[in-house]
Amino acid sequence: MEKSYPKFTLRVEKSLLQKIEISAKFNSRSKNREIEFALKRYIRDFEALHGDIQIAEE
Repeated sequence: MEKSYPKFTLRVEKSLLQKIEISAKFNSRSKNREIEFALKRYIRDFEALHGDIQIAEE
């Protein structure tokens, strides 16, 4: 069964979106999955520097 993800609109510069598309194709991912991958890496690096981010359980 597919997971249900919340939808989120992201506005970015056209040139950045084009670079994301190129990177996604290179990595055989969709643009959405490429952005998700980059965000996960960013959060991993942020938490390595500043500690775990605590989120409320739903």
